[in-house]
Amino acid sequence: MTQILFVSGRSSAVVQNLGTLFLLLLLLPFNLAVVIFYSIIGIFRNQTKQQLLPEKERKRILITGGKMTKALQLARSFHRVGHEVYLVETHKYWLIGHRFSRAVTGFFTVPVPQKEPEGYCQSLLEIVKENNINVFIPVSSPIASYYDSLAKKTLEPYCEGLHFDPEVTQILDDKYKFCKKAQEIGLSAPKVFRFTSPQQIIDFDFENNQGQYIIKSIPYDSVRRRDLVKLPFVGMESYLQSLPITEEKPWVMQEFIKGQEYCFHATVRTGKIRLHCCSKSSPFQVNYKQIDNPAIYEWVEKFVREMNLTGQICFDMIQTPDGTVYPIECNPRLHSAITMFHDHPGLAQAYLEDEEETIKPLPNSKPTYWTYHELWRLTEIRSLSDIKTWWQKVTQGTDAVLQPDDPLPFFMLHNWQIPLLLLDNLRRLKGWLAIDFNIGKLVELGGD
Repeated sequence: MTQILFVSGRSSAVVQNLGTLFLLLLLLPFNLAVVIFYSIIGIFRNQTKQQLLPEKERKRILITGGKMTKALQLARSFHRVGHEVYLVETHKYWLIGHRFSRAVTGFFTVPVPQKEPEGYCQSLLEIVKENNINVFIPVSSPIASYYDSLAKKTLEPYCEGLHFDPEVTQILDDKYKFCKKAQEIGLSAPKVFRFTSPQQIIDFDFENNQGQYIIKSIPYDSVRRRDLVKLPFVGMESYLQSLPITEEKPWVMQEFIKGQEYCFHATVRTGKIRLHCCSKSSPFQVNYKQIDNPAIYEWVEKFVREMNLTGQICFDMIQTPDGTVYPIECNPRLHSAITMFHDHPGLAQAYLEDEEETIKPLPNSKPTYWTYHELWRLTEIRSLSDIKTWWQKVTQGTDAVLQPDDPLPFFMLHNWQIPLLLLDNLRRLKGWLAIDFNIGKLVELGGD
């Protein structure tokens, strides 16, 4: 995620938005040259195309979350074997660059699910009926996961939905309930405690529950989710009192475990992993390189089997030096690490079929990154070693959005979608915390 310091005030919002628009304008000629180059190469190069499915096996697939790179990746993978893909976003994001992908047959906007849950479900139902959709695959934002479960139930009479039922989503998306469920199944999990007021944490018996703890909001918080302050510490009372911990917005306190952090994504059908990928992770990192970790795979395989899950699920995991793995949290939605399947011919079949072999990223597949995030990281380089690491990353990897056979989304994301969002914030004299090119949005206080 591109990090930009947020400064309150209307004048600073003007400077922030105008300055960023100017920088994006400077890069426009380079992006345009890349798109033209790939387009010309595509005309003259005889590319080996993936074999299309027979007409009767092709499906019409509806994918939500269209502004996110992971939705574009799914669209491309389904399109390559002959499926028709229809993309959906909320009305605010009518401007998404991904709608210009050659993989997208149709694009629609719908109400914001958390504001108009009934309107959201009914809009999806109309799209499904009018376009004879066969499969509904939500690419959910953290807030939308539950509402996509409601939509799945609404759409069930008309198409298959690759998502969890509402009651399952509520367990998986709750950091407290999820860890308790893992413990019930017999899996390793950190100690967790649920609180509904700052005073409950202040009164917690840290002396008899030795160790360090991390506190997190159970409802998704796009800003404070990165605040990983360890408790207890001297003077923590004032810090805790500043947090919005209430009965309506409970927080979880989780045992802090030292080790290597990983993200693990799995697409599962009837309790069986059909597709999986694993990568090292950090709070601000948007780079994905496949790492095989049998211990994490075995943990996830047992969890999804015992719960008989069907859907897309990702886990943040910690592996201690002795090899034990602990879940930090579970997210009942697709992970951006799916971009590691950018060149895998079997993704579509893994999503839609039950009996095929489980797949993972190809051994020689390039790691993925986002070019504009990497450009920002140049400002953070402090040594020759940093330069070498950065250079290896961009030369050995590939941009997750830019693909030679479909270059237009790359241009439209950076020179249409993000600039229009910046212009809207400029109109409203509103600042922002960061630009997330992966998710395709401006990260804002109180934003989506």
